[in-house]
Amino acid sequence: MIREYRNTDTESILECWEEASAIAHPFLEVAFIEQERKNIREIYLPNTETWVYDEKSRVVGFISMLGHEVGAIFIRPECQGRSIGTILMDHVSDMHQMLEVEVFEKNAIGRSFYEKYGFRQVKRYIHAETGQSMLRMKYVK
Repeated sequence: MIREYRNTDTESILECWEEASAIAHPFLEVAFIEQERKNIREIYLPNTETWVYDEKSRVVGFISMLGHEVGAIFIRPECQGRSIGTILMDHVSDMHQMLEVEVFEKNAIGRSFYEKYGFRQVKRYIHAETGQSMLRMKYVK
């Protein structure tokens, strides 16, 4: 079930993010991943609207929104392919006529998910912190 994020979910969200990120972002350097983990805890979660997909009192996925921008959506690897990401995306798209997201071009898993959902690329640029190519994508109902 989908529910709002609670402070007690922080460690579970970080675990979920780390597990999924290891598969989606093997090209990122360890130092960047470590800094992002800290940023999620200290900056992103306190400043976003976050919903979790809770299964038997365990966070198996989450989505964080900054207005109409998808700041993060991650599903535990063993739970991927069960439509949890689509359910979370449907939840936030019910609140917004338009969604935007940024995804690393090398993140084939993320790109495929967004494209299947209906997002289309609107911009490509180099991410300053990693030197990696990023895609900005947009979804309009």
